[in-house]
Amino acid sequence: MKKLVLFALALVTSLTLAACGGGEQPDIGISMPTTSSARWISDGETMQELFEEAGYNVVLEYAQDDIPTQVNQVENMVTQGVQVLVIAAIDNQSLNNVLENAAAAGIEVIAYDRLIMDTPHVSYYATFDNFGVGQLMGQGIVDGLDLENEDGPFNIELFGGSPDDNNSYFFFDGAMDILQPYIDSGQLVVQSGQTTMNEIGTLRWDGQVAQNRMENLITQYYSDGEEIHAVLSPYDGLSVGIISALKSNGYGLGNDDIPMPYVGGQDAEQVSVQLIIDGEQASTVFKDTRTLAGVAVSMAEAILEGSEPEINDTETYDNGEKIVPSYLLIPIYVDINNWEEQLIDSGYHDIEDFDLD
Repeated sequence: MKKLVLFALALVTSLTLAACGGGEQPDIGISMPTTSSARWISDGETMQELFEEAGYNVVLEYAQDDIPTQVNQVENMVTQGVQVLVIAAIDNQSLNNVLENAAAAGIEVIAYDRLIMDTPHVSYYATFDNFGVGQLMGQGIVDGLDLENEDGPFNIELFGGSPDDNNSYFFFDGAMDILQPYIDSGQLVVQSGQTTMNEIGTLRWDGQVAQNRMENLITQYYSDGEEIHAVLSPYDGLSVGIISALKSNGYGLGNDDIPMPYVGGQDAEQVSVQLIIDGEQASTVFKDTRTLAGVAVSMAEAILEGSEPEINDTETYDNGEKIVPSYLLIPIYVDINNWEEQLIDSGYHDIEDFDLD
């Protein structure tokens, strides 16, 4: 047993050293939540490449949506002596103790696309206009159902992101900023009555959880002939599960009597883009994470050079301890009309990745 423990420790040490350039002390620690989403893989690898091109040593870790793993990984980065941490947190508070240790060691922290809450030890925040993301989702539903001209009523069900991700509330609030007047007027009807984040949140952004909930909603509230006309979905991974549940209950699949509801999404993931091409998902919100990665790298480089990072927002993101200086990027609404221009022409996806027949 002692030999096994020593071997495991040696293996962990060798892997960590390999990740930061053959034993050299890393300048930058990048902590990403998971490899289950293509966007996080892209974010981490893009940042690592940009940092290394600039001559910095990098340690990049993925925590596979396990909070203790991410805590341990960030603790190890602090121990290794990184100068800057770039963190996309799984949970918005679980890293607070380790961030105290980072601050004591003089390490600056950049929250990446997910704000870390209730700690003064977040230096900067790199993200998109997340309220604006939600507004694009809501406006997509308004336009998709032609609510400016059609009286309805139309049935809608609401899905939220993970309750431990601060962005989830910005997405939801932005969407409801657009949708609530139509709900109040009766043009949109939530048959389930589930309209709060406590009721609609999807822990860990889990698509299977969303699929199961959609199945339950159909069984409980739409078994008497009522149809669902729209679903608010804040992430493509949830949209895939939602659409699967709808299809298994007779929506779409060439059935003119029960057409597929309007289902949006976010992140322009390949699977969902294919669903848009196929006419099953209506839209997605594109956040070019290559640009976001570049913002985070620029912030870190400024810190390392002793200058002030560029920011464009000093009012929006209060983490409970401070207003975190932020740089916000603009999201893009994508549907069947502009997906090639936004996603292919920009090089974000390759046309060969899609079935156009």
